[in-house]
Amino acid sequence: MSRILIIDDEPKMTKLISLTLEEAGYNVESAINGREGMDALKKNEYDLVVSDIRLPAPDGMEILDWLTKNRPDTIVIMMTAFAEVKMAVTAMKMGAADYLIKPFPLDELKLQIRKLLKHRRTEELKNMREQDFDALAYDNFIGKSTPAQKFIELLGKVAVTDTTVLISGESGSGKELAARMVHNKSDRQSKPFVAVNCAALTETLLESELFGHEKGAFTGAIARKPGRFELADGGTIFLDEIGEMSPTLQAKLLRVLEEKRLLRVGGVENIKIDVRLVTATNRNLKEMVKDGRFREDLYFRINVFPVTVPPLRERVEDIPRLARYFLKKKNYPHIEVEPEVLELLTKYSWPGNIRELKNILDRAMILAGGEPLDPGTVGIDDDDLNQAGGPGAPGSGLGQSLGETEKNQIEAALEKTGGNKTEAARLLGITRRRLYSRMKIHQIGQ
Repeated sequence: MSRILIIDDEPKMTKLISLTLEEAGYNVESAINGREGMDALKKNEYDLVVSDIRLPAPDGMEILDWLTKNRPDTIVIMMTAFAEVKMAVTAMKMGAADYLIKPFPLDELKLQIRKLLKHRRTEELKNMREQDFDALAYDNFIGKSTPAQKFIELLGKVAVTDTTVLISGESGSGKELAARMVHNKSDRQSKPFVAVNCAALTETLLESELFGHEKGAFTGAIARKPGRFELADGGTIFLDEIGEMSPTLQAKLLRVLEEKRLLRVGGVENIKIDVRLVTATNRNLKEMVKDGRFREDLYFRINVFPVTVPPLRERVEDIPRLARYFLKKKNYPHIEVEPEVLELLTKYSWPGNIRELKNILDRAMILAGGEPLDPGTVGIDDDDLNQAGGPGAPGSGLGQSLGETEKNQIEAALEKTGGNKTEAARLLGITRRRLYSRMKIHQIGQ
């Protein structure tokens, strides 16, 4: 049962919120001033805190500041009877998850709490598997291979400027990590880093998320809300999967970037912004421009300094170091990987890149139960491997990337067999299923 603390100096409001949330199944405690709230926070841990901003000392902003520094995992919702947008922006920059203007429907508070707690549980599960690198390694692109070092060097050169950066790369290769590295090594490092996944929201929701909205701008917009560009003011905004953005929104984004001003949805006031833009995509934006699916003028605007995250298959020599890193982060007792396991890991082509490596190691650790990892717990079978002399085998096609070598060998085998996939797979020393999988990745025959 989630534990919630309500801090408000209006006893009737506090009691009403407490009863509503208790009926919803939460374990609720309350405090009637800032000091009582701070005492409760120092004694206990809460999943979520709902606090008024204007309180007898310490006020809500001081409480938020303390939570951000001492209880960073606690979700915070701020309340106020004063519609002060600057204070809302400040609160959200400091780490508040949401901001409600009194009076508000209690059903709205209930819905928002349920959504925020569900999101946190989802993120916790993700962090067990997951994402573009370890969440604690934002300054640490691990790799001593030549492709990794060249990439790190490029990031270091552009980070100290204020140039717009376009990061390309396959899914799971570490694009958000790269964006955070650019921010953390820039003059804006003390300011907010705000990330938005453009593929995760519909066009309408994404517009509101990016630029904010005014009260009444659409159904459900019961209060003014600052957008992500406003929250990132002075810092960096990272637009992931920008290739998924609709043409209409591309035009609006281009105008914001050129004018350095934005208009909230339903608003009439132009708001000045100062942000550094970093974008990422796993799509070929040049081809999308040719096909009319991405605006050429926006492409030139974001493609000032393009960098590409090297896929894991092109830096297999980094795999032992990455494996030790992930095992150590989990406090696994055996961080040195057995030679036969390393052989499996370095022969595999890693279509899911570093995210997939982390997932496989997480699963292997669970199955191994504290014992050294072995081929059985890793779970990579022969069909998944690049066979010796097969596509992507180390040492074949010197002078090319492993991906280019693999693609060229598959195309050569298909040409030699007149397009017979069964024979081509036999020539390459892989299964037919494996051949289809690699053809799909390299877009051969599509």
